[in-house]
Amino acid sequence: MVENTKQKDVTNPVIAAAEAAVNAFGAKRDEMIPILNEINRRLGYIPPEALDEVSNLLKAPKSQLYSVASFYRMLSTKPRGRHVIQFCESAPCHVAGGREVWEELQELVNLKNGETSPDGKWTLLTTSCLGVCGVGPVLTIDDDIFGNVQPGELKSILARYE
Repeated sequence: MVENTKQKDVTNPVIAAAEAAVNAFGAKRDEMIPILNEINRRLGYIPPEALDEVSNLLKAPKSQLYSVASFYRMLSTKPRGRHVIQFCESAPCHVAGGREVWEELQELVNLKNGETSPDGKWTLLTTSCLGVCGVGPVLTIDDDIFGNVQPGELKSILARYE
């Protein structure tokens, strides 16, 4: 039997975030989503090193953790901008004029879906639903929800984050 003699760097913020998340929710596989969400909240994304640490602590395959981390839009395996814009692309938002709003939004932030601005300010994402279909078109910026968005309103909405 070979013992692992590699020492953990407990001063590493990625390792510390992974350990804190596991400690908060318990080292159980059925807590995988809350654990990954907590790491994402603390670090802004889930680095590969955090996946390694959680894999070790939960005794779960890294591939399983990566599958979860890359499936949910609330989680990210790569750094995101300081402000994350999510635009609803559901049918109700589309029918309410979402296409025009989406095109203007991409132009204003100069990004396509899934991209982060070079200055690290914005990340632009689409999502299948934000859960507020009655006020479409809808977008969120960070935790703020904007409904009934019309072309021409986006400049003032984005200016709130200057």
